[in-house]
Amino acid sequence: MKNSLFDHDQIGIVSTFSELVDLHFQGKMNAICWHRNLLGDFKEIVDKLELKDDITEVSIEDLLALKLTENGQLARQVILQDIKSLSDFGALPCLNLLKKYERDDEFDFISTDVYSYHVDRSPIETDTFLCTYYGAASDILPNDQVEQKILIPEIREKLRQLHGGPEAEFEHFLEEYFFDLHYQAKSGAQSINLGLGHIWRLAVDHPAKQVLPCVHRAPVENKGEYRLLLIC
Repeated sequence: MKNSLFDHDQIGIVSTFSELVDLHFQGKMNAICWHRNLLGDFKEIVDKLELKDDITEVSIEDLLALKLTENGQLARQVILQDIKSLSDFGALPCLNLLKKYERDDEFDFISTDVYSYHVDRSPIETDTFLCTYYGAASDILPNDQVEQKILIPEIREKLRQLHGGPEAEFEHFLEEYFFDLHYQAKSGAQSINLGLGHIWRLAVDHPAKQVLPCVHRAPVENKGEYRLLLIC
């Protein structure tokens, strides 16, 4: 089920970039949305960019080289301004034209790709920023509606068998291979779709954080449609 992003205490809604970066996570709130209704034709940009791989990084030079209609130019200006704002803030934004992410099908009992609900971990105190301009958008889930996969008994037992080493090293094994970052939605969980054009700031897993990390996943792409995603 989908849930409106306006009616949940997990999400803070702001109306400017400065509010997006200045608002503090607190309590259950571990996602902040700069809610926007953007002008411009982002599909035109997607159609005119060249996909070189399943994930193609798009440079500022690539954007500037496109010959666009007036509506396409409006969309390009939005993207360029977002890249500048995030860069000036100190982030390292990356614009991706995306056909699909790599799937993790190594194990039949646990998935660790980005299509699985997961949290981001960082060695430095930072946040995840993302904005989908075109295509399917990501989902988040409240932390009380998920269960860490490594705590599900049958999965944990199979991971123990996979580890095959001393019990004292098991937790390190789970972290080393990122199994501990992945979550399973509980029965009746209500996902929140992040929508198009909004810039999101999501809390990550870091010891200095005062809130739980935000659980999210990449969407299954719409058939025959690429995504245009800004992320850092």
